[in-house]
Amino acid sequence: MVNRQQSMDIDYYQTLGVSSNASREEIKKAYRKLALKYHPDRNPDDKEAEDKFKIATEAYEVLGDLEKRKIYDRYGVAGLRDSGYNGPGGFDDIFSGFSDIFGDLFGFGGRRGPRNHRGPIPGHDLRYDLNISFMEAIFGAEKEVEIRKQDTCWTCEGSGLRPGYQPETCTTCKGMGQVLQAQGPFRIQTACPHCRGQGAVITEPCQDCQGQGLVERPRKVTLKIPAGVDSGARMRLRGEGEGGRRGGPAGDLYVILHVEPHKFFQREGDHIFATIPVSFSQAALGCTLEVPTVHGPEKLKIPAGTQPGKHLTLSGRGVPRLRGSGNGDMICEIKLVVPDRLSRRQKELLREFAEIEEKSDEQKKKGAGFLKKFFHL
Repeated sequence: MVNRQQSMDIDYYQTLGVSSNASREEIKKAYRKLALKYHPDRNPDDKEAEDKFKIATEAYEVLGDLEKRKIYDRYGVAGLRDSGYNGPGGFDDIFSGFSDIFGDLFGFGGRRGPRNHRGPIPGHDLRYDLNISFMEAIFGAEKEVEIRKQDTCWTCEGSGLRPGYQPETCTTCKGMGQVLQAQGPFRIQTACPHCRGQGAVITEPCQDCQGQGLVERPRKVTLKIPAGVDSGARMRLRGEGEGGRRGGPAGDLYVILHVEPHKFFQREGDHIFATIPVSFSQAALGCTLEVPTVHGPEKLKIPAGTQPGKHLTLSGRGVPRLRGSGNGDMICEIKLVVPDRLSRRQKELLREFAEIEEKSDEQKKKGAGFLKKFFHL
């Protein structure tokens, strides 16, 4: 143990390993190093380490204080005693006086002294799912939505306090925000159940928010949906989430887009797909059709001899690229439409065509005629 006489003989500068003209930052750095080495939590049941820790703490308490250091430099330890300084007390006094040091080293510096837990609390982020039409996703849109959210109380400005009042120090944890609970041979540090770890309690709550700092209210938000979005796209609106408390910033609002399907068009990335019905004569002879696209009617050339399932492309008639310039394409899949009713003249012409088809050497190699199989003639 360090007795009074030993303390009187100690050179504080030598204890910390610094020169007599060392700066306060150098003194603090030297003390941090010694505190880390000899701290009781790292040296349990080691009296020698405990003594060295206490001596280093006493040296830092003197040299880290401008007035005490002046007295020590002029009169030594005796001068400090005459001025009323008796060195640090027990460990509780040591920890409470150097919470910044021990908080950095061990993460518990303020556990033995009151802490300010009532700092700003940011608001929570919110999620909103929004359905939009197929065309709104392609060309963009402006939508107004109404959300209900917890917003900062206007009366107390999120403090939870009745105007003109202040929170009171928690009597259970003495403002520390944490308490020690015995579990067998161990002591476990937990959040104070009375103040919920805040270190202070509200005895005069705001009447409008009942001390919560938040009230529920509706809010209309305007969304500018860019062209080219797709299902699953996420829009972030900063500051449109739940309100903050005690001066904390509001959270963000995340809008998740869900695109409704279209009865005619399908989409894959920046491309639009559609099935275009054509007759046998149009596919065989070729033609030009007017087909719908997301940009309006367009001319599509059907080459002679086009087969069912063939893909024809209308360049640039797809979805505007969300990142970049230009549009995707429209892919048209040809579907051969078989009439379910034929006139007598149509049947005669098709039978005649089928007979000619069968006489073709090339078609004979392929088996039965196409028209006979297709139209069951």
